[in-house]
Amino acid sequence: MPRAFLIVMDSVGCGGAPDATAFGDEGANTLGHIARACAAGLAEVGRSGPLNLPNLAALGLGQAIALASGLRAPGLHDGTNGLWGAATEVSKGKDTPSGHWELAGVPVPWDWHYFPDTVPAFPENLVKIVCQLAGTEGILGNCHASGMPIIAAHCEEHLRTGWPICYTSADSVFQIAAHEETFGLDRLLKLCADLAPHLHAMKVGRVIARPFTGSCDNFHRTANRHDYAIAPPAPTLLDWVAGAGRATHAVGKIGDIFSMRGIGKLWKGKNDIDLFDHLDRLGADAEDGSLTFANFVEFDSLYGHPRDVAGYARALEWFDARAWAFLARLKPGDLAIFTADHGNDPTWRGTDHTRERVPLLCAGAGSGSIGLRAFTDVAASIAAHLGVPSQGPGRSFL
Repeated sequence: MPRAFLIVMDSVGCGGAPDATAFGDEGANTLGHIARACAAGLAEVGRSGPLNLPNLAALGLGQAIALASGLRAPGLHDGTNGLWGAATEVSKGKDTPSGHWELAGVPVPWDWHYFPDTVPAFPENLVKIVCQLAGTEGILGNCHASGMPIIAAHCEEHLRTGWPICYTSADSVFQIAAHEETFGLDRLLKLCADLAPHLHAMKVGRVIARPFTGSCDNFHRTANRHDYAIAPPAPTLLDWVAGAGRATHAVGKIGDIFSMRGIGKLWKGKNDIDLFDHLDRLGADAEDGSLTFANFVEFDSLYGHPRDVAGYARALEWFDARAWAFLARLKPGDLAIFTADHGNDPTWRGTDHTRERVPLLCAGAGSGSIGLRAFTDVAASIAAHLGVPSQGPGRSFL
């Protein structure tokens, strides 16, 4: 039986979302603007020259960017080895759960709750619940922020008082940073787990534990991050495949995003290098008829939010080189789809995700254009490839 691999390059958008203006993102284009910056010599830290993605470009990445946004990305020449297209999201959010659930066949049927960009950002009754669960007299932060700067701003007071550092962003999230040793990792995870039902009832998508270690002048976030996400509102592609008696594998934070529903085995690691090692192994060894669903988060977390163009370009080039070896491991009849969940243009203003279309690059299913598609078409296509009934609104492009 054929196998399927759904690989999400977190935040690797390609511009052109028709509703980008409603999100303040008209003109954002993660891939297109990185390619332009590289061609102009503006991304020379740790790399040099035009953006070099020969394997993804061979699958049609350049054409996908042009289709989505009209931008011809320098250096990404036309490819003929895969099916290529771009997908448009309909869920009212540019966040991780919305994108992943919709790729898995389930658009979000509600409006997410977002905290205002004010100080304080959180309502008093929510702060009281956090303090009660944490056993503290107060919290730190209580605002919109990026993770590293807010830890730096409040680290000393956190170590002195034991108060958790709480913050949010333009996404529907409540994040808590705490020191693994002085606050305690188990205590942080329990706090987030106990708090999650309160936030989910408000339709806040995720409570995220953000542990860190080290001294205040030399701290680093650890791989023990955990997302407590609201459960999908309907069975997803993972449930469809598992319900048909097939094996399912989740690589990276897929387990968190889908609350472990429909997931047979979860493979995690301390970074994207570890995660690609898992993907390589599954490319060789995953069971016949299985689904592997992988997320590579560091494009987003390490380079998109900090607006690091050169770092993002380095990550893309590393990923492209690894993709060549992975594709060589696939068996006849296998399908691999490379896509994304949203954008995070490192040349854009602010530090948040950007509303964009995403590329669809398919290996193992012939070549040519599949045009502009819906996110949900990805789930329908994988279900069709695996011979599993589709339970969502998407239409197969295979």
